[in-house]
Amino acid sequence: MIRVCVTGVTGWTGRPVARAIADADDLELVSGVSRSAGTRDPDLGVPVFASVLEALEDTECDVVVDYTEATIVRGNVDAALDHAVSVVVGTSGLTAEDFEEIDLRARQAGVGVIAAGNFSLLAALLVRSAAEIARHVRAWEILDYASADKPDVPSGTARELAERLGAVGQPAVGRPLGNLHGPVEARGATVAGTQIHSVRLPSFVVSTEIVFGAEGERLLLRHDPGETPAPYVAGTLLAIRSVPGRVGLTRGLDSLI
Repeated sequence: MIRVCVTGVTGWTGRPVARAIADADDLELVSGVSRSAGTRDPDLGVPVFASVLEALEDTECDVVVDYTEATIVRGNVDAALDHAVSVVVGTSGLTAEDFEEIDLRARQAGVGVIAAGNFSLLAALLVRSAAEIARHVRAWEILDYASADKPDVPSGTARELAERLGAVGQPAVGRPLGNLHGPVEARGATVAGTQIHSVRLPSFVVSTEIVFGAEGERLLLRHDPGETPAPYVAGTLLAIRSVPGRVGLTRGLDSLI
C-alpha cells in the first residue's frame, strides 16, 4: 500500500486525483494540503493541513502529489525531499534549473521525483511523437494556449515539449532573432532552442500545438483537453505507482508508458 498526501487537495485537479487515490485498492490517501486547511475533509475522511511540512510531520507518507501553483510548487517539493519522501509533480512553472537542483536533492535523499507538464496520456503521446518527428524534420515552433488568468508562461506542457525536442536537436531558424526588423518579442520565447508562443484567452484549459515545417508542406500535432480534469487522473495514478523505488528525477509521463 502506497501512502499518499495530495497538495492542492481542494483544487480543480487535486480533488479528483485525491478521490481516485482514496478509491484505489493499492493506494491510501493519508492527508491533504490546502490553503483552506481544516481539521478533516468530510468527504475524503483525511486531515487537511496548511503546509506540506505540517502534513509530513503529522502523518506517515510515501509520496507527495503536487497540484498547486507555480509560486509554491518548488517549496513543496523541497519540503518533501527534506523528509526523504518521493514526489509526483503535476504543477507547471518549474524551470530547467529547478529540475537540475531537484534531481540532485532527490538523489541525495535516495528517493524519486516524477514530474510532467501534463499527465494526460494523449499529451504524453504528442511529446513522444514530436520527438520522433524532430529526428527527420528540422524546423518547428510551439503554440501554447491556456486560460486568460494562468500566471506562468509558457505552460509546463509546452516547456517540457521544447526541452524534450532540445535533447533531439536544434530547429533551423530562417532568420536569426538578432536580424529582425521590429519587436523581437513577436517571435515568442526561446526555450531549449525552440520558439514558444503563449496565447492566454478565456475558454482554454491547456492546449499545445507544435508545427513542423518542410519545403512545401507542414505537419501539425495538437492536444486539446476538455473542460474536466479527467484526462490527468489516470496518468497521475500511474506516476504514483511508479515513483517508489526510483532515485532522482524522471521527466514526462511518456517515459512511464
